[in-house]
Amino acid sequence: MMRAEAGGPAGTLEAQARLSGHLAAAGYGAVTPPVLQPVEPFLELSGEDIRRRIFVTQDEAGTELCLRPEFTIPVCRLHRARADGQAADYSYLGPVFRLGDDEPDEFLQAGIESIGRTDTPAADAEVLGLALEGLALLGRADGAVRLGDMGLTAALLDGLGVPPAAKRRTLRALAAGRSLDGVMNAGQSEDRHAGLLATIQGQDPKGVRAFVEDVLSIAGISAVGGRSAGEIAERFLAKAAAQASGGAGLNAENRAIIDRYRAISGDPDAAARDLRALAGEAGLLRHAPFEAALGLFEERTGFMAARGLPVERFRFAGGFARNLDYYTGFIFEVTAPAGDGGTGAVLVGGGRYDGLLSHLGSPAPLPAVGCAFWLDRALSGARDAAQPSEPRDA
Repeated sequence: MMRAEAGGPAGTLEAQARLSGHLAAAGYGAVTPPVLQPVEPFLELSGEDIRRRIFVTQDEAGTELCLRPEFTIPVCRLHRARADGQAADYSYLGPVFRLGDDEPDEFLQAGIESIGRTDTPAADAEVLGLALEGLALLGRADGAVRLGDMGLTAALLDGLGVPPAAKRRTLRALAAGRSLDGVMNAGQSEDRHAGLLATIQGQDPKGVRAFVEDVLSIAGISAVGGRSAGEIAERFLAKAAAQASGGAGLNAENRAIIDRYRAISGDPDAAARDLRALAGEAGLLRHAPFEAALGLFEERTGFMAARGLPVERFRFAGGFARNLDYYTGFIFEVTAPAGDGGTGAVLVGGGRYDGLLSHLGSPAPLPAVGCAFWLDRALSGARDAAQPSEPRDA
């Protein structure tokens, strides 16, 4: 019998089976959440990129549903139904659906979600280790590892005393890779919603939410720009509160410190030294949450090294943020090489989302961390690497 090529259909299925078996052997039980999901959690908790690409439909009762655009929220909903308040580890492999830009609308993802573990730095290191081992099983040991830390970034903003509305806008700007110019104080006076903001200052939040929902309902609109009525109301309330306090945006001093933080880049040990130096100059080492976040960062690096991961080859970037709103701590991406014909595309990415289960209604907060593999990208690159190179024209 002829052996299937690594890039053929049989080879692809074999690679998927190897990955699934490896994740199951590591203790992550296989699950298959339903394809149809309620749309609201994704509108409330996903990043802008996913919100604008969701396939939305309705059931017979008119309830809005969507084809699952990713697996983390569906797996968390499944966990709530099966083992709410308990610890469990899950793996998955199946299609997800997003309106494509330059990729198919339906593509395969595999991944893991670890829910309820309290040994945070060890769990973070385990997920990254399994991600790299999984890529190796798919024939991809050439990825570049980029690390970030949303918990450290949030603690920095809190330590600087950035107002809540400006903090949210800063985090969204970082996730989208945008400049912070729009978050500065000077830009607030020209807000085109200034009249509305003045009107709702001090009003009952429930009344404001009901008003926004009624206006959108009358217009036959369920979401604007991927945001639900409730989320739009929350944004208006936050801006109104910030306007009332006179401190809606970043001041110049804080902007300068954040820009310096964004510029920090290097292997985790070098980055930790630079972070401590910046924190010392900014007076943040006296801020307990920032010191705790930095200590967790350093402890995580130790667990990575203990697993035998080549931390000296990893790169932390202060300005790196994944475009999903539910991340609260450690984040990472492994990308294909950008040179020599590579695409620089994300092959696997993930991170910590300690608040997601509570957002989904869990009565007890549960820490959680996970990652997702873009199988088509990884296997396509493995096929390309396995093919003999074509002779160049003279």
